[in-house]
Amino acid sequence: MSLSEPDHELVAAELGREPTAAEAALFENLWSEHCAYRSSRPLLSAFDSEGDQVVVGPGDDAAVLALPTPEAADAPAGARDADDYGDTYVTFGIESHNHPSYVDPFDGAATGVGGIVRDTMSMGAYPIALLDSLYFGDFGSEESRYLFEGVVEGISHYGNCIGVPTVGGSVAFHDGYEGNPLVNVACVGVTNEDRLVTATAEEPGNALVLVGNATGRDGLGGASFASEDLAEDAETEDRPAVQVGDPYAEKRLIECNEALVDEDLIVAARDLGAAGLGGASSELVAKGGLGAAIDLEAVHQREPNMNALEILLAESQERMCYEVAPDDVDRVRDLAERFDLGCSVIGEVTEGNYVCTFEGETVVDVDAEFLADGAPMNDLPSTEPAEPDRDLPDPDLEEAFEAVVSDPNAASKRWVYRQYDHEVGTRTAMKPGDDAAIVAMREAATGATPDDPEPVDDGSGDGRNEDDRHGDATGVGLALSSGANPRWTSVAPYDGARAVALENATNLAAKGALPLAAVDCLNGGNPEKPEVYGGFEAIVDGLADACAALDTPVVGGNVSLYNDSVEGPIPPTPTLAVLGTRAGYDAPPARLDGDAAENSELLLVGHAGDGLGGSAYLAAAGGSDRFPALPDDPAAIVSSLAAVARHEATLASHDVSDGGLAVALAELVDDDAGADVTLPDHAAAFEETPGRIVVQTTDPEAVADLAGDLPVFRLGDVTADGTLSLSVGGESIAVDADSIRELRGVIERELA
Repeated sequence: MSLSEPDHELVAAELGREPTAAEAALFENLWSEHCAYRSSRPLLSAFDSEGDQVVVGPGDDAAVLALPTPEAADAPAGARDADDYGDTYVTFGIESHNHPSYVDPFDGAATGVGGIVRDTMSMGAYPIALLDSLYFGDFGSEESRYLFEGVVEGISHYGNCIGVPTVGGSVAFHDGYEGNPLVNVACVGVTNEDRLVTATAEEPGNALVLVGNATGRDGLGGASFASEDLAEDAETEDRPAVQVGDPYAEKRLIECNEALVDEDLIVAARDLGAAGLGGASSELVAKGGLGAAIDLEAVHQREPNMNALEILLAESQERMCYEVAPDDVDRVRDLAERFDLGCSVIGEVTEGNYVCTFEGETVVDVDAEFLADGAPMNDLPSTEPAEPDRDLPDPDLEEAFEAVVSDPNAASKRWVYRQYDHEVGTRTAMKPGDDAAIVAMREAATGATPDDPEPVDDGSGDGRNEDDRHGDATGVGLALSSGANPRWTSVAPYDGARAVALENATNLAAKGALPLAAVDCLNGGNPEKPEVYGGFEAIVDGLADACAALDTPVVGGNVSLYNDSVEGPIPPTPTLAVLGTRAGYDAPPARLDGDAAENSELLLVGHAGDGLGGSAYLAAAGGSDRFPALPDDPAAIVSSLAAVARHEATLASHDVSDGGLAVALAELVDDDAGADVTLPDHAAAFEETPGRIVVQTTDPEAVADLAGDLPVFRLGDVTADGTLSLSVGGESIAVDADSIRELRGVIERELA
């Protein structure tokens, strides 16, 4: 690790002396791209982050949102006022663990889950749901499959062990990720006003207490490592920068954190992630305009003879830094011991500088705000991405259908989500495999219910039973969707990012929900390359414009740049995780109802596009094309689609996405339910314009009324024979449910 020459000169000028070795390492990590967003922060002001629902916006470990009451849950966010929100809060955050997951896919992905869960805990929330969006190289590549399997196993192991359900996400394959996969993980938690904690230190004289696993040498320099291109020998040379997780310690930490919140013992909190103790403690006091006095020898350590720099920067997992009133320190120690966790009083909040001592010497003495927020921003040149030419192939219908339905991006992800425990916690109402997950919301736990003022221990060790922990049902369903489409953003970064936002919102609408807020994980290559930075600028602007048009505030997020390897830069990848609400938990499935075949119709609701750019069809058949024009007024479109999905006559509802209508129809077919559909041409069958849903309804007139200005097309008939009969431009195919399963099962079949 080494501080760059310009940064070294700036730091030395501020300090009036040469920085110590520990100070230089701290500045290098906290001023890295990973922590300071030096290339991206100037762009992030494009996002609108405000709204009556936003309790805590960007800048903390996770955003905090007020949930609407059941009566207001079906209304668009822009149509509500402050009185439409209840007392239940949810936290929402997203993180990346890209470089570590390339070097060590299992531990890299696992500790990514652990980190975003601790971000949730630091807000005083109990984690209730995870979503993971994963991006790998070509599925046919042996290395891509190795990374894919390791990442999924790491997420599965960690999430299952800590008892937080992974309810949704996405998986994409693209040759641009061949040397640099992406692992983006989002987490939702539940809390309320009384339990809310922030990462802003409040009072000089309060103790700084470290709770959790002992500090070792793993993860040294992880923030710096995440801020540079992956080298050819990264898998061996950068292994020490990857953390090693202990999910069972994290589970104990989750429950200890709950107990601390229950007893109102936490003044402020920050989890130890990037830059370890130095990052967490300096950022905690900097946000409060304060300082700290820290004794590094007081930190409980796993390994002997650790030096000051190692203690400061190690990114050992399962650790939290708490600000605690002096009179409460003994109780915090007691609770840590109860959950078999280490506990160290490492110092106190002060009104002065951020000061760390080791073996009687001062090794760090700097202004906390300068350390945490003083990094100068980069002013980088950019090149605007070029538009593709138009070159349209016209393959045989059967060949095109089979290629698109078996494309790993459009194929079933059952192999992935069946490895996750997506039902633990008993909240999951709509499971993975559909357009969006739905989580049944309950009031935040308070330690006891009115009917059971004396909690009964269920054996978990926290003194509460399962009902106490989850509380009473609110009647609000929380809908969740996350992902991005690298084919879209490779062809058209700006419009592709807009389409990503509309697609995630459409996923919610297909289940009758409307967006409440979003968080993003903005992934790009080396920003020092003008063409790469130009693409990154475009996805930021596209996502910001689309979310504003959807009336969906972007309340937090993460930026991951320098995702370059010897294979080249990744595609600009704007992962968006969107959280929405609906009244109740029941939603129409993405499966046709064969029993209602004679009394129902199959309709397409929404505007068709005018291009095949970025489609699975072009990826399979070759050629290029302009990206389809996106519809105007996306908020009104999403509201109309959600109203259609919620209508009592809607039996099935599914959005049109990867692979277009052909794939949507294939996914709707089941053993006892088929469809007979006629389309005018290949473009109608395979273009991927978001903002459209296919519905099976017994009342097409009601659908037309609810759709408002949206076009409604009759696609054909629902049948009870389990076969998709598809006629496109005079060509016809008939594919039964077994054959469709065989095509869609390519991932499970190849990895079995």
